[in-house]
Amino acid sequence: MTIFSLFIIFYLDLANGPMPLLIFEIFVISIYVSLRILLRKANLRKRLILFSGFFGLSIIVMISSHPYVGYKNAVDYDNPTKTNVLEVEGGKIQGVYNKDKTVEVYAGIPYAKPPVGELRWKEPQDVEAWDGIKDCSKFQNRSYQQIGNEVTSSLVDIYAEKSWHPDYSTKTIQGVSEDSLYLNIWKPNTTETNLPILMFIHGGSLTSGSSAFDDYNGEEMAKTGVIMITIQYRLGVFGYFAHEELINESDNNTTGNYGLLDQIKALKWINDNASSFGGDKNNITIAGESAGSSSVSAICSSPLAKGLFKRAIGESSSVVVKTPPHTYRKLDKALEVGNNIMKEFNAKSISDLRKVKAKDLVNTKYTNSEMILDGYALTKNPYDVYLNGENNEEALLNGYNVLEADAFVVPKYLLSPTNKNNIEERLNEVFTPDITKRILELYKDKIEKDAFSAFNEIISVYWFIYPHHSWSKMALNNNVKIYRYQFTKENGYYGTYHSGEMIYAYGNVKKSKYDYRYNDTDNKLSDIMLKYWSNFAKCGDPNGADLPKWDIWDNNLNQIMELGTNVSMIEDKYLGLYEIIEDFINK
Repeated sequence: MTIFSLFIIFYLDLANGPMPLLIFEIFVISIYVSLRILLRKANLRKRLILFSGFFGLSIIVMISSHPYVGYKNAVDYDNPTKTNVLEVEGGKIQGVYNKDKTVEVYAGIPYAKPPVGELRWKEPQDVEAWDGIKDCSKFQNRSYQQIGNEVTSSLVDIYAEKSWHPDYSTKTIQGVSEDSLYLNIWKPNTTETNLPILMFIHGGSLTSGSSAFDDYNGEEMAKTGVIMITIQYRLGVFGYFAHEELINESDNNTTGNYGLLDQIKALKWINDNASSFGGDKNNITIAGESAGSSSVSAICSSPLAKGLFKRAIGESSSVVVKTPPHTYRKLDKALEVGNNIMKEFNAKSISDLRKVKAKDLVNTKYTNSEMILDGYALTKNPYDVYLNGENNEEALLNGYNVLEADAFVVPKYLLSPTNKNNIEERLNEVFTPDITKRILELYKDKIEKDAFSAFNEIISVYWFIYPHHSWSKMALNNNVKIYRYQFTKENGYYGTYHSGEMIYAYGNVKKSKYDYRYNDTDNKLSDIMLKYWSNFAKCGDPNGADLPKWDIWDNNLNQIMELGTNVSMIEDKYLGLYEIIEDFINK
């Protein structure tokens, strides 16, 4: 019984459920223990009835234990002071100040008409006007996506932290909705105008994510004098579903890039409304991480975005590759998946599929996690756009984390870790046999020492690191100023795994409620990275008088900035593997 009780308490912690359920379960355990003592001499039947009641109540508590779903506050203190009223496209808005009143926060501003009903799978429409003053003190719902299991998420956190830190605080998670085309603004509390703007696109494989994640909260960036804006866009089947019938009903003959079109629509809204919140529409930087970074590279390739921004920041993904390893697919493949989804839901027409409830549609067995060459948002493959010198950015800051692929590769082979005996077979699943042999030769010493890590590194380079090398090379050919980095800072949490750099780059290490993950060296690096990112957003150069010198990247020198315990220029150590991967892609 003791083991079972401890298991229940552990489960309730992992599930992040409401605090009253934890209190109730402790009460149930206490009553059971008390009655068990009183009935210690009772017959077996009475003791079984008692245990069955206890067991049944505990199971009900477990089933009921899940976080509150609601709107997340824009600031983290009670009864925040309201800002002055601003007027933007659609009407008047009022936000809240951060605690020390240095930053104004406006959360949940609509930038387009809700894409619901007949507007599902339509290009984003202009925002509808509203009456009165819109309360912008809370983040709106996330774009519709599958809701992850909280227990699984907590176990992943425990794996990442390498330990268990109980946290019985009641959590609120954002709900999901098709009505999700909103953005959030953090601006300095100042009368200054023409401030630089940074628009951030969240990651999540184009199937999940939120604009309100704490790691890229924009408060600290705003304190540096940069207006930071995070946006939401349609995801998964709602954002990247493609069908020929949709091409025919579109005035632009497009399908399959609704999420990308949302991002560009948000960028247009920012341009049109920049002066309303003190921003300079002629000094906009777009940034993103993971699928958000892939989206940034696509926006740099889109004719619809030309003239809407000046600079780009890409963290941990790019589709500027001759054959991108992820986040991009051919139109015929997208249409094939679209037809399969129609059959899955017994839909004879798009009209039928629009009638399917979002909660059912989101659970389609077919993934929709890639952009496509639709002839409208993307008129050429991004690689070819750069090849023809037609890309949009004038400066690019981009890079990767050294353990990018671990979070994807390790779970896949959890029960059968990669070793010297199976690494060739696993590489052949990704590459051709001749390319595998070349990689094995290049990595023979590393494989002999640690085949597990060698394999993860090779996949990291192919999926994430090489795409940044390709993006940089292509941009450099078009006289774009390039600043490249490699993130190497280990800590008590995600460290150098995929997404581990964001909390540093946007200055949120000190604000983390899990302070056991980080120490003074992490705070120092976060301060440095925040200044780099801010400086780049201001003028296209990350350097500052109090910062280690970050040299412009030149593919003849191949020096990149290491962002870790050491912050300095180092030689790119993957040059040999890049060459092999390029040969593989060119074939």
